[in-house]
Amino acid sequence: MTPYDGRYRKVLDLAGDIRGHREEFIRRAVEDIQFTYRDTALEVDTSIDRLTMYAEAKPLLEGRIPLGGEGSTVALMLSYNGSAWLNTAITSIYMVGNRVSVKFSSKGSGLSALTESIYKPIFGDDIRFSRESGKKFLEEALTDPAVSSVVAFGSDANFLASEAAFRESGKKMVFEGAGQDPFIVFPDADLDLALSDLVTAKFMYSGQTCTAPKRIFIHRSIYGDFLERFVERTARLVVGPPEDPRTEISPVASRLAVARIRGQLEEAVAMGAKIVCGGTIEGNLIHPTVVRDATDAMSGMREEVFGPVAFTTPFDTKEEVVRRAKDHKYGLRAALFGGKEAEAAAAELSGAPYCHPVPAYTFGKFGTVALNRTRTDSWKGAFVVKAVGGYGYSGWIWETVDGTFRIKQGPKLLSIETSA
Repeated sequence: MTPYDGRYRKVLDLAGDIRGHREEFIRRAVEDIQFTYRDTALEVDTSIDRLTMYAEAKPLLEGRIPLGGEGSTVALMLSYNGSAWLNTAITSIYMVGNRVSVKFSSKGSGLSALTESIYKPIFGDDIRFSRESGKKFLEEALTDPAVSSVVAFGSDANFLASEAAFRESGKKMVFEGAGQDPFIVFPDADLDLALSDLVTAKFMYSGQTCTAPKRIFIHRSIYGDFLERFVERTARLVVGPPEDPRTEISPVASRLAVARIRGQLEEAVAMGAKIVCGGTIEGNLIHPTVVRDATDAMSGMREEVFGPVAFTTPFDTKEEVVRRAKDHKYGLRAALFGGKEAEAAAAELSGAPYCHPVPAYTFGKFGTVALNRTRTDSWKGAFVVKAVGGYGYSGWIWETVDGTFRIKQGPKLLSIETSA
């Protein structure tokens, strides 16, 4: 048995234990972050499936060694908006021989305890869990000679401030952050497919995903009809307690996100947009909301909307919508539906297939561009066999090579970027 096969066997043991603790994972996610039962159940099942995909990744990963050499560690900082999918991030780093030191978000204390209890008998000290503050965890990672690199999920504003510290330490930083993803529908699109994907991708996890559609561009010739159908579907979403398997929209986990969305809606109305569905906020519960006639100057189009609120806007030409889609600080994912014009627009928005050095943060390109494909289909195998990540402030790599600091951007595999 090769070292890779040995690690893969342990990952399969992990998949089996997650399956055995499925209901407890769901319960902890409901309690910790208010995700719905149905979303978390799907996430658990998807994560188990992805853990088996390391068999497909073997030709790519077998024979790679940890970036810092045998016995070195990667420090992994996780965001709160996830439960079972976090296992793919952890194991992707482990599968190339790294030890992993994991810091869960403070919002995931129950999930962290459950995850640690499952991992310890399987992985021993090769995967450890920290209860320190995020600040202390990062400081120690930067000074610990056993740590080769840091992988972090979270807010770009929080981590951009650490660039000088990484330059000084010479350590590698792999960052995965926010998105304000464009969703573009041309008049010759399969409107049923576009509508179905929009409702699913926008409102899963009550809108709390980086890859949810955020800026929704609909061609003016179909804007009214498409919006009417979208509002009809949105109004039928079931709002309720997260533990109820029927619930589709539950309270948002972050009070800051709620406050930001409240301000975005108030500003949008003041600037001439209309709320055509929802708009009610009760505590942390944001009822599914659709805004029409949004403009690019509105904060709901400029800043990430981390909740069940859809800002929609019409466009007239391919050239216009490409220009508007590109004009943003985030470049994680873009979705387009339609024929030849959609295909041409997708080509203009697409970045490179894998991350690469850039002279500076690159804006106006997207790491994943899905043409007439659903979010679920285009994200299949993420972190295991599909490289993910973006441009601008959606994600980057800082590294020092031969004494020279550089930035890389584009989709990436954590396994590849933490090994040699």
